[in-house]
Amino acid sequence: MPKSKRRYLLREVPGGVAAPCGFEASGVRCGIKSRGLDLALIYSVAPAAAAGVFTTNRFQAAPVLVTKDRIGREPIHGVVINSGNANACTGGKGYRDAVHMANLTADALAVPKRSVLVCSTGVIGRPLPMSKLSSGIKQAAAALDPEGGSAAAQAIMTTDTRPKSVAVEFELDGRPVRVGGMAKGAGMIAPNMATLLAFITTDASLSPGLLQSRLGAAVKRSFHRITVDGDTSTNDTVLLLANRQAEAARITPQHGLSRFREALDYVADHLARELVRDGEGASRMIEVRVRGAASESDARRIARTIAESPLVKTAIAGGDPNWGRVLAAAGRAGVSFVPGLVDLSLGTVQVVRGGAVARHRASAARSAVRTSEVRITLDLNAGDREAVMWTCDLTRDYVRINAEYHT
Repeated sequence: MPKSKRRYLLREVPGGVAAPCGFEASGVRCGIKSRGLDLALIYSVAPAAAAGVFTTNRFQAAPVLVTKDRIGREPIHGVVINSGNANACTGGKGYRDAVHMANLTADALAVPKRSVLVCSTGVIGRPLPMSKLSSGIKQAAAALDPEGGSAAAQAIMTTDTRPKSVAVEFELDGRPVRVGGMAKGAGMIAPNMATLLAFITTDASLSPGLLQSRLGAAVKRSFHRITVDGDTSTNDTVLLLANRQAEAARITPQHGLSRFREALDYVADHLARELVRDGEGASRMIEVRVRGAASESDARRIARTIAESPLVKTAIAGGDPNWGRVLAAAGRAGVSFVPGLVDLSLGTVQVVRGGAVARHRASAARSAVRTSEVRITLDLNAGDREAVMWTCDLTRDYVRINAEYHT
């Protein structure tokens, strides 16, 4: 979120998902992946209210089903996450394994069994190696630390090249309140949840209903505005835990909600953009902004069509300002508009005015699409609504990564 849009003072602090008071985290290796950390644990010393947003894919992984069943019903003490194995399309055994994984964690933490949520990410269709998880969960519980956010963020990665983590602090009633988070995901990323896992924690005090509504709104403005390849997967989950350990008063619509909303939006927005920056094989991040639309839904539909166009994405990968591909994508989005009114800019260079090529320097247009962050702005000049999508370019490395992923 640009600083100019902030109403309240937010300060980034270290610690990520373990930065809020009363949270601890860990990341260990239990041998699910061929190398690196592969099991993470988030623990709240006090029972926390929980909210969640999940994949809309009809094939939902066992951990998604288990966690969805527990959200909003029980106070939550912990979340256990493994990488390297999705535990998806694994039938009844997969569901029982997900429950067992949560139960093993509850026993290791000495908390009620239904107070643990479970998430998995990795290859679909393989059974969980429960013996490895059993020993790994004990190890992760023993390693819990208020400074463990960094290790946890590393342990949830699959094809990610780097961990994604952030935390912020604001004041309420003269007391500090923190929101922290971590996320993973580099491919199969699209709106309505993709192959991403995100975990956000706060020491604020909110009702479960208010927590769920704020998470839904934050996801709409962040994770639902990113796309890497247009695919959604089986395990996508965003969780928000609030353990009420800050000394500030309870947050309500009348007291402190705007400050909390800004902090939550900052964390979600930061994590979402980091996912796109680290898209599989990506060399450039792309912002597609469609403005001047008759409705936000029209703008969003066009922006997503452009952002998911293989021709647009490969042109950007090659540093080619092929603006005709952008117009062609907009024209097939299924939205009615007048082509003769459309303007298009690449960065600050206007390449189309009134639906036709505008006079511009070709070298300036090339430079605009060869930066690390490319901006595409399409103005329909048909209204006052707009929408933005963030994506990345499509390179040879994306094909290589996904051609070799299963094997």
